[in-house]
Amino acid sequence: MKKSMRQTVGSGSPLEPQIGFSRAVRAGDHVAVAGTAPIGDDGSTVGPGDVHAQTVRCLDIAEKALQDAGASIEDVVRTRIMLTDVTQWKEAARAHGERFSSIRPACTFVEVSRFIDPDWLVEVEIDAVITRERS
Repeated sequence: MKKSMRQTVGSGSPLEPQIGFSRAVRAGDHVAVAGTAPIGDDGSTVGPGDVHAQTVRCLDIAEKALQDAGASIEDVVRTRIMLTDVTQWKEAARAHGERFSSIRPACTFVEVSRFIDPDWLVEVEIDAVITRERS
């Protein structure tokens, strides 16, 4: 049996080395993207108070991590959307639908009590399985 390839992907978040995690990990054809918060390139929260804008930012970061791991958005099989206020799920769902309407991964929305930064209203996790060769 051949050994599975393991690859870690970082996004530059200052929390990655502090906590000891990777934005994404690829093991063979499977890619897991960690809980992804709406952090801008400057380290600030993107879209304060705006669930849709924050979800879009989370998805942008997660999609880049997928690409860096050799996967694409079309390989996504499961998403998890965590919200501090589940009554705002429609705004997160709108952003999710804009990205995944033709892919339709398994998806779960859950409410959590809070995130590391109180300005974060949403975090996103993604699992993908690469089903075709990339050029």
